[in-house]
Formats: sequence, C-alpha cells, structure tokens
Amino acid sequence: MKLGRLSAAAGFAALALALAACSSTSASSAPEKAADPEARVVVANFRAPVSNWALESDDAYVLSIAGCLETLAKYDQGTKTVEPMLATSWKQSSDTEWDFELRKNVEFQDGTIMDAKAVAASLNHVLKATAPARAVNPKTIKKVEALDADTVRVTTPGADPLLPYRMASVNAGVLSPAAYTGKGIDPMHHCTGPFAPVSEKAGQSLTLDRNENYWDGEVKLAGGEIRYITEGATRATQVQTVEADISMSIPATSLATLEADDKISVLKADSPRTSTLYLNNSRAPFDNPELRKAATMALDLPAMAASIYEGAAQPATGPFAPSEPWANPDLAVPQVNLVEAKKLVEASGYKQEKPLEIIAITERAEFAGVGAIIQEQFKQIGLQANVVTKSYGAAEPDVLAGKYDMILSQRNRMIDIADPIGFLQSDYTCEGGYNLSHYCNEDYDKLVGQALVEKDETKRHDLYRKAGDILAEDAANVWLVNEQAIDAVGAKVQGYVQDPLTRYVLTKDLAKTS
Repeated sequence: MKLGRLSAAAGFAALALALAACSSTSASSAPEKAADPEARVVVANFRAPVSNWALESDDAYVLSIAGCLETLAKYDQGTKTVEPMLATSWKQSSDTEWDFELRKNVEFQDGTIMDAKAVAASLNHVLKATAPARAVNPKTIKKVEALDADTVRVTTPGADPLLPYRMASVNAGVLSPAAYTGKGIDPMHHCTGPFAPVSEKAGQSLTLDRNENYWDGEVKLAGGEIRYITEGATRATQVQTVEADISMSIPATSLATLEADDKISVLKADSPRTSTLYLNNSRAPFDNPELRKAATMALDLPAMAASIYEGAAQPATGPFAPSEPWANPDLAVPQVNLVEAKKLVEASGYKQEKPLEIIAITERAEFAGVGAIIQEQFKQIGLQANVVTKSYGAAEPDVLAGKYDMILSQRNRMIDIADPIGFLQSDYTCEGGYNLSHYCNEDYDKLVGQALVEKDETKRHDLYRKAGDILAEDAANVWLVNEQAIDAVGAKVQGYVQDPLTRYVLTKDLAKTS
C-alpha cells in the first residue's frame, strides 16, 4: 500500500470542523505593503529549551517553531492529512515495516547531503535516549535502517497503522550527523529547514538566519529570533509594545486588552487542549478514587470558564472535548455537589496533617486564579490546600517522579502525533512516559493496546471512547476547561498561519513589511 499522504480523519477530523469555525487562522492574508526581504521577526514563545536540544525532549518543538527542524512527514492543518516533507512517499512492506523514500538533493545547512544513513542515525539517536520521546520510542519503533542511499525502513514491534503520524512528530526530526557531539546536540547550521540557528543566549533566545539553499524554495524573511518567555502575561505585553511581532499561547486574562488594540490581530482556533488539575494517583489522598471523585464534585467548572477564562473556554466533560468523534456524547459537565463530596472525604478516613499543595504553572497566567478558586472550593469539603507558582520546567522532575499533590497544567492531546493514541498511551497507561498523574488501570491498558493495532477507524474510535470513559469513571484527574489556541500578531507581519498544534511558526512564506 503506497501512501503519498495519510488522511488525518483517523485522528483529527473533529478539529477540522472546529478550525473552520474559528475567528481567524491567518494574519494579513491580503497585504497592502510589499514585504521587506531584509526584515526579521521576533517570536515570543511559551516554551524554553531545557534539555540541551535533545530531540527526544520538548526542545524539539522550539527547533520546529524556529523553522530549523524538519521531519520525514508533516501534518498539514489545511488538508488535514499527513503529507510528505523530507520523504516524498512511504509504503508498507509488511504489517511491521514501513519504507520511506527520501527527497533527493536536500542539503543540511552545513552543506552535507541528507541521505538515508543520516536520517536513520537521527531517529536511532532518539530511540536510544535514556528518557524516550512520547511518540517515538522503543515501544513504538523497533529499529530504523538505511536500505539504500534514498530509502529508510522503520520497523515496529507490532502492526502500527499510524506510524506515519509518528514520523510527523517533531521528536522524529532529522539533523546532520555533525549535530551529535560528545557534549550534546548542536543545532547550529545542522538542520534542513528554511532558517538556520546561528546563536543562542542561554535561557533567553535563539537567533536564526535565512537558509539561502532551502530545498523548498525562496525564504522571504532574512531571519528571526525566538524568545523564551514562559510567563503568559509578559508574552501578551511584548506584542503590545512591539518588542515581539508574534506572541504565542496568549492567556485568557490578556485577551480583552489585546482585542481592543487595532494594531494587533488576535487569532483563535479551537484546539485539542484541556486545562487539567492533575491529581497524584500514587499517594494519599488521591490514591483513593473516592477522594478524586470528591475533588471533581467540589469544582464549579461553568463558573470557572465564565470568570477566569472570560468565556474563551468551555467547561470540560472529561478527557476529550465533546466535538471530537471519539468523545462520549453522553458525558456531561460534572455537577457541583458539596454535600456528597464532603461525605466522601469524611468516609475516606483521610487525616490531613498539613495543607496539600497545588502547583500553578507560570506559563499560563490564569492558573493562579484557577488555583485560588480550587483552594476555596476544596476548603468547603474539608480539604486544605495552598497554591504555589512554578514554571513547568522547574516542576516537571518532581511531578514525573510522583513527588507532588496536584498541578494545574494543560496538554494538547494531538501535539505528539495528530491522533489521540499518543495521548492515551503516554499519559495514562501504567508504563506511560508522560503519566503525570501516575494512573494505572489494567483494563484501560488493554483497550489502548487494542487501539494501537486496530486498522479500522470506526473501531479504533470506539476503543478511544471506551478508554476515555474509564478515565472519567476513575476520576483520574479533574479536566477543567477545553481551551482555544490564541496567538497575537503585529500589524507588519504577513503570511502567518496559526498552527493549533504549535509546531510551525517561522516558515518560508512568513514575511514582514518595513
């Protein structure tokens, strides 16, 4: 079966309809002024690299946003398909073997040729990582090898009908062999994308220049800068003061101010992103499912969406948004029941010796307010909690190690691969690599295992639905609100297309007037 592109109906059909209804996905679609070929743009990004550019980490997203890192396949938000990028086509040689035909005459930014040997080396480097990527790891990919100069074979442990989705993950990005050094990854001039990293201010920014030899044609900008600004309010301010041309992931608390500024375009798109109160299922009190249910009953989600999120989000019904084809339409927004929640807390026998801790990550400015509401509503059912603010990078090690009580964070379900299987597997299976809540249910794991190999889309969606129902029934977490992706763009920017999966920003078609 030859696949030049793979339909994303298997994973992202719901978002296609949602995006069609969003207020805008592109800025300055009909520019009046000519673009300046020497212009550069500044992007205020919510994510900072923290792992020495390891491609198995979230640092890969920064390199992708920067227009540096590219992959064999690409999820195209316009066509809703997985399409060729560094590979021109792919086919299955067997249920467990996929052969990718590489694009010819592609050069790395250091002048060396991209061939099958270099591609295989990049992917194998990720597979051998101590902390594997969520989408690309030894559980999903057995080996990668060069069949000849232009063909890469990816072998999976079992049948995996969604392997091309994994090859579109930024964690499957391709770098020049020279990028892999004894001191870690060096991305400078070692990508294939339209922009080449030339310098970095550690912890602050990455500077890029135009790739004059880009395989996919003319690059309109002379270069750009990605600034690492984890605080949402600061990102919003920088686009107002023209310190940034594009600010990503604007918090709802800054929305009204930006929308009132006629020099800024505010772009919104429904996204598979849910703000969540993660509960540590591995220790008291939330190792008790009854207490997790009490936490859910204590929170007034519609009021939270209307107040803190100012109507820019919808109260969640469970782990999926209701518009997604694998969501259970019968799940309703949990109702507040303080009397029953208090009974569950009292019946649990939990003796609280000190206040629980709610971590509110600083990347989302609204979480401080959300945490304060949760603190107050928990108090009404007999649970004392304090709110502390931390950057996600600072909190993540303890969260992954199970050394926390609760954390307010948000997760884009499709960001690893454009299908919920990546989220369901990495976030909630017993051995999931991103199981922040430390949840474990063998019946759930069996369903996810069945979905991994199911080729029939309808049957796979049904398995997703059943898995989501188990998560909701077990109250693995408290899913708070379904968010929109919100970006702010300055008036001089042309050709910016919002990506709800936050993978692509600096593209060859992005431009700016003088």
